[in-house]
Amino acid sequence: MPGPVIPERYLEALGDDDPVEVMATTPDAIRKLIAGVTERQLAIKPAPGKWSMKEIVAHLLDGEVVLGARYRMIAAHEKPPLMPYDQDAFVEKLGPLRAKAIDLVDDFAMARAVNIGLLERLPEDAWDRIGMHAERGEESIRSMVTMYAGHDRVHLSQLETIRVGLFPKRRATKKTAAKRPAARRKTARKKTSRRARR
Repeated sequence: MPGPVIPERYLEALGDDDPVEVMATTPDAIRKLIAGVTERQLAIKPAPGKWSMKEIVAHLLDGEVVLGARYRMIAAHEKPPLMPYDQDAFVEKLGPLRAKAIDLVDDFAMARAVNIGLLERLPEDAWDRIGMHAERGEESIRSMVTMYAGHDRVHLSQLETIRVGLFPKRRATKKTAAKRPAARRKTARKKTSRRARR
């Protein structure tokens, strides 16, 4: 069976950047993008059938929860099945528009920190263990980290496009958003980043 295939648009969005570093910094990047935008504005869809900024944040949160479960299944089991999920159904039925955007970002940051913590403590060989995705076939933890870092970048670009397009006078402001102490994050990311790039 062919190995994991990472969509080209995710690889292009990631470029030569370290995937773990990208994943670790995404929550703060989102905070900057939504700063100064009202809850009402964050719920505006840029076009029919497209997600609002708030729905995009909810999608990233949902994906991180699913991703964490997949990391754990792959690390602990032999070629476990990885079930796909309907991302639109998650956004539609899990109530993101009834939450505050900053709460969704905080939840995403927490889930992401928990998952990076797992990656930091996994043995080296676990990164190359695989699960069997029902649609995409074999996926390793290493390939998923790379794919989801690119996925982050694609959605950050989407958030920026919506923010600038719909609310051009709004400017992102700097916010502090450390769920984990910065020094610990930096040290831990260095170690984990070396694994992701192998």
